[in-house]
Amino acid sequence: MSTQFEDSYSRKYYYLRLSVTEACNFRCTYCLPNGYKPTHKNSEFLSVDELRRVVSAFANRGTSKVRITGGEPSLRKDFIDILAMISEQEGIKKVAMTTNGYSLAKNVHRWRDAGLTDINVSVDSLDPRIFHQITGVSKLYNIMNGIDTAFEVGFSQVKVNVVLLKDLNNGDLPAFLKWIQYKPIQLRFIELMQTGEMHSLFSRHHQSGVSIHNYLVSNGWLMKVKKHSDGPAEVFYNPNYVGEIGLIMPYKKDFCDSCNRLRVSALGQLHMCLFGDFGIDLRDLLQEDRQKNALISRIQDHVSNKKKSHFLDQGYTGVTSNLASIGG
Repeated sequence: MSTQFEDSYSRKYYYLRLSVTEACNFRCTYCLPNGYKPTHKNSEFLSVDELRRVVSAFANRGTSKVRITGGEPSLRKDFIDILAMISEQEGIKKVAMTTNGYSLAKNVHRWRDAGLTDINVSVDSLDPRIFHQITGVSKLYNIMNGIDTAFEVGFSQVKVNVVLLKDLNNGDLPAFLKWIQYKPIQLRFIELMQTGEMHSLFSRHHQSGVSIHNYLVSNGWLMKVKKHSDGPAEVFYNPNYVGEIGLIMPYKKDFCDSCNRLRVSALGQLHMCLFGDFGIDLRDLLQEDRQKNALISRIQDHVSNKKKSHFLDQGYTGVTSNLASIGG
């Protein structure tokens, strides 16, 4: 194994976010408010063999964690094959996924058997009415049942993503804290991020995570030390709680200094950042195993030119039209 992919700011990349589809069956206000409108056939998304070559190249350069994203990744009929393939790659220690949880209760045991080690589930409110208003579906109880099933089949922790939305779920903190007091859930509050299609929604509903940060600190929560393959969350623990709280605040100064992750879209484009200027096409180098060295070289060439920041705090949103387009 060679050294990690590294940029000109000495940031090393241990973590690959790999989108396997753009399709999603939810209509979240902050991502796909009008629902998923196919612009590509399912057959156009990376095949299992193409995905294997991506993961193999990253593993060769020290990547130890792969997170499978979408859209909703479990909509792929060959999702079990994808999980098994990634878990078999030498050097990959964590195989994670982010899911809306609609089929969690039914399938989580199969996912674990196939090699899934970590799971993130999106639950933007514990109030069924607000959950429906945010996601466009009435699946909260199914998802909550799925989280309980994940524990039953052997997951020691489930991460739960909550996008902070002013005037929608910003008053849910007490209910969330009660929920995680006796459950090993890492509850991750994520600041709403502005993309090209949601300027007005952002202005109405963006809320900083600073107030939650201040609440945690003043109530005895302590910050955990990050590991090199951890994601962007600042994680807090409290001896009176089984669960944890994570904060993802991309508008915070120096947020990008600890970046350790790269993205590959379902169409085979490498993205330096969720809010980058463009994607770098890798697909022509994903057709044969013997192209591996050329693939690694192309990735490293572009990583070397990765920008210092996403510049979100300056109002820049890149070319990302919505968060599902490159596995947000």
